[in-house]
Amino acid sequence: MSRSIRKWDHINLALSTGQARLAGFDDITFIHQSLPDASIDQAELITKIGELHLSSPVFINAMTGGGGERTLQINRDLAIAAKQTGVAISVGSQMSALKDPAERESYQVVRKEYPNGIVIGNIGSEATVDQAKAAIDMIEANALQIHLNVVQELTMPEGDRDFRSTLSRIEEIVRSVGVPIIVKEVGFGVNKETASMLQSIGVSAVDVGGFGGTNFARIENERRANSLAFFNEWGIPSSISIVEAKNGGSKTSIIGSGGIQTSLDMAKAIALGADAVGVAGYFLKILIEEGIKALIDEIQITHNELTIMMTALGARTIRELQQAPIIISGKTHHWLNERNIDTKRFSQRNIH
Repeated sequence: MSRSIRKWDHINLALSTGQARLAGFDDITFIHQSLPDASIDQAELITKIGELHLSSPVFINAMTGGGGERTLQINRDLAIAAKQTGVAISVGSQMSALKDPAERESYQVVRKEYPNGIVIGNIGSEATVDQAKAAIDMIEANALQIHLNVVQELTMPEGDRDFRSTLSRIEEIVRSVGVPIIVKEVGFGVNKETASMLQSIGVSAVDVGGFGGTNFARIENERRANSLAFFNEWGIPSSISIVEAKNGGSKTSIIGSGGIQTSLDMAKAIALGADAVGVAGYFLKILIEEGIKALIDEIQITHNELTIMMTALGARTIRELQQAPIIISGKTHHWLNERNIDTKRFSQRNIH
């Protein structure tokens, strides 16, 4: 099967399998503030991912590219939505375009439509330094995602089977390119030990890509003759992974992603420690089913709702929202305590 056909299969299966509420954000509750001492016109959404300054903590996360005209149109529409709303955008894996120059346009269209925006490139962890540089040059990327997708590759019939020396390859790229490096999981989460290792080699940000969003194990199992069903429920839920990653990589920017569907999910992800939140499947579903205007409207509504919640909590900045007191319950509470991560401190802190 060609890579472009597989890309389109991934899109269709991602939309048909949907997203259940499994990311863990329902375990998080904000402690209400009756005297927030705040005004909505004080709320600022600006944030940082590593060295990147963003006007919004919300960005359009990696989805697609390299699937011919259909994925080119999706990326064009996503880029237009990003430009209209001022958010950053990451392209899908550029490995296909590095191997087939005919696929380059489906990625380059993002920079063409969004010439002055924050555009993030994307390559696999098997990539070389030269491939990383080529991916950056292809779209004049402001940063580069390197995705980790061991479970997806193992489930994919034609996927990789050798994952040795991944950390050293990433370190070489960090040292050799001139843009921030973001390491991203693709739906299975990042634990504190992994975050610590990535911080030690100079990675700018970790995108947790937790369990609860688009399930690539389930998608690849749909393409297999013999299902590896044990991978369908494999991974660290996003709510847990944000805390784990922040615990292990305290000096690294953390991006919350994986099953984020509402502005409340986003606010909770930030309160758990995320500096920004990436949304992919939920935005793609709106674009495909309702069109580009609906997607633009949704992002604008999300921004407005975030400022409303920040005002209710007394948070004027994203950094202050990260200090909002919350109660952690359920599976998230149990997991974090078993991992010797103190959850009580989240409920005892204050914004001011």
